[in-house]
Amino acid sequence: MVTPAFDLDPPVRYVIHTVGPIWEGGDRGEADVLASCYRRSLQVAGEIGARTVAFPAIATGVYGFPPDQAARIAVATIKSTPTTVQRVRLVAFDEDAREHLQAAMTVTG
Repeated sequence: MVTPAFDLDPPVRYVIHTVGPIWEGGDRGEADVLASCYRRSLQVAGEIGARTVAFPAIATGVYGFPPDQAARIAVATIKSTPTTVQRVRLVAFDEDAREHLQAAMTVTG
């Protein structure tokens, strides 16, 4: 779902909302659902003409998705999804998340 960003700082136009999967051990399709969150968000971003998108580490907070796996899924999905978006930023909440994202970027080239 897309909503106006109103007065967010720094200024942005839209917020694209997605609901990540709750981690239940990894054998209930969680990885596929997480990848779908990134793919669909990129599709919606393209539909609204967004040139830049920033993603947090979807589902790694209270939903419990393991951050190392989530980072690999995020990077691989973003790189393999056709989009008109010109720049994608991955936002790390802490040093641990940043390390996982950097490792995923290295693995997937």
